[in-house]
Amino acid sequence: MTPLIMSADDYAQSAEIDNGILQLIDMGRLTATSCLVLSPRWHQAAKLLTTQVRTSADIGLHLDFTQFPNALTHSLGTLIVKSTLRLLPISQVRQVIQRQLDTFENALGTPPDYVDGHQHVHQLPQIREALVEELLTRYGNRMPWIRVARPPLNDGFKALVIRCLGASALERLASNSGIICSKTLLGVYGFHANAEQYEQHLKTWLSTAAQSQQPVALMCHPAEGVASIAQSQDAILPARHVEYAVLSNRPFDKMLSDAGVKLARGRDLL
Repeated sequence: MTPLIMSADDYAQSAEIDNGILQLIDMGRLTATSCLVLSPRWHQAAKLLTTQVRTSADIGLHLDFTQFPNALTHSLGTLIVKSTLRLLPISQVRQVIQRQLDTFENALGTPPDYVDGHQHVHQLPQIREALVEELLTRYGNRMPWIRVARPPLNDGFKALVIRCLGASALERLASNSGIICSKTLLGVYGFHANAEQYEQHLKTWLSTAAQSQQPVALMCHPAEGVASIAQSQDAILPARHVEYAVLSNRPFDKMLSDAGVKLARGRDLL
């Protein structure tokens, strides 16, 4: 059986997202989740990450420069342009990263098990260098792993764009610094799918994972329950509910078995 990291993004964004993620961890359907620690509900959500949850799944930092207010909040497009042209003030980049790591540690008492990025911003120029430098400064022998966002090319144009944000550069930088990375990221699609279509996506991704010779992570964005006011501006809310319905259903276990895949924690796998 080929090991696969099953990772849910956006923990702490809303109660419905948190409930869905925690239920899927309890069911053994997730092995990692990454946290938006700048969210107003982070401290409340952090209390739900019990010892039992943390023995079942890696808890990571979902590095954020676009969702919640910080010293450098930008739209994704603006952030990409400014970072590519290396116009971001590097002192503020470091400040944003430090603040989020501090906030994670203060709430949970440990470093994150891994780091990825909201909208994959952790692999942009300037941000990736500052992130690796900060991880090296802080953690020494307790280094988090990094989820590199390199989707397969056959996942379409969106996957190509995500790769081009700096996947290879981040992996090279991390590797040269002795930081372990997952090599491939599955789960990229347009967030427009019904349950049957999402199941087909999953089967394709699991088949790809089964054939991989390198550590693979599959990201998802589930949410359980009825939309709240806090989620009303969530553009992918319908997709979140579809993902939760499919991942929480019994056939998902059969999909894993049929593909020859077993779920694993990154901390154990990497």
